[in-house]
Amino acid sequence: MQNFGSRGKRLRRWAGTAMCAAALSAGAVQAAGYPDKPITLVVPFAPGGNMDITARLLAEPLGRALGQPVVVENRAGAGSLIGASWVARAKPDGYTLLLGNSGTHGTVPAVYKDVPYDPLKSFVALAGVSSTPSVLSVGPSVPAADFVRLKAYAAGRPEGISIASAGTGSFNHLSIELVKLRSGLKAVHVPYKGSGPALNDLIGGQVDALADQLSTSLPYIRDGRIKAVAQMGARRSPLLPDVPTLAEQGVPDAEAAVYTGVFGPAGMPKDVVARLSGALASVLRDPALKRRFADMASDMLDMDTAQFTRFVASEAEKWKTLAQSAGISIEQ
Repeated sequence: MQNFGSRGKRLRRWAGTAMCAAALSAGAVQAAGYPDKPITLVVPFAPGGNMDITARLLAEPLGRALGQPVVVENRAGAGSLIGASWVARAKPDGYTLLLGNSGTHGTVPAVYKDVPYDPLKSFVALAGVSSTPSVLSVGPSVPAADFVRLKAYAAGRPEGISIASAGTGSFNHLSIELVKLRSGLKAVHVPYKGSGPALNDLIGGQVDALADQLSTSLPYIRDGRIKAVAQMGARRSPLLPDVPTLAEQGVPDAEAAVYTGVFGPAGMPKDVVARLSGALASVLRDPALKRRFADMASDMLDMDTAQFTRFVASEAEKWKTLAQSAGISIEQ
């Protein structure tokens, strides 16, 4: 009986090993044939915005590079939590991807309690796509042509100036807190439900200033309805060459730019990750696509997968630290 038991144990070990080998072999075959059906690119925002436009600019050339259609699917709600959570829970086979950004992987996990995913552990970062800098603008009645004068003007008022954003806990809100922290600007944050209402009140004089993405504010700056006093990117945008950055005006380490990137659920096979990353890299090198993003006031993110992974982690830590220091926390 002992010999039979010992032999049985050996047979069970052999069977387990064989099954593992078969599973690995099947996975390798499946990955080698990837993709063999359409791929879904989830946008965690409503149609029509910059994220949706970005996804649709990517979808067609990425589909050509992969040999299968890439279908854009909008899953908006809860400040991007619904769409991002959907992808985090998806089967990690490379057929469900996320067009994420500074919100899904930075500011949202930093300010919301009980986020149902980890911005780093729940995803694999495949490729950075674009970066759109923020800009600080003032209304026509504010007597300041640059940030230095704006800070002096704010210091002379009992409560400082009012600065609008697209909402409490938004990327723009945290950008305002970053500027206040780095510069000592005397200001009160005024949250709105979106950039549109905030811009209207800025033009009408109900608020003094606004922090927003350059792509949104640029038309109003160009026609003179609002005045840009500082760019919040690492360098001046060629679309706004005469407006200095905050760093140029004596405010270091206050950069605020919204990045976008493509992510998949954690646990994807390495060769599928390599296939997707390679296809994305080839698509993002296209000069015509770069021009389209430049027209949207965005720069392409020139990073390989490892660099982008580190960048996502550093941005997540940056906004988490800022939210904690500013005491910004939101219940879902």
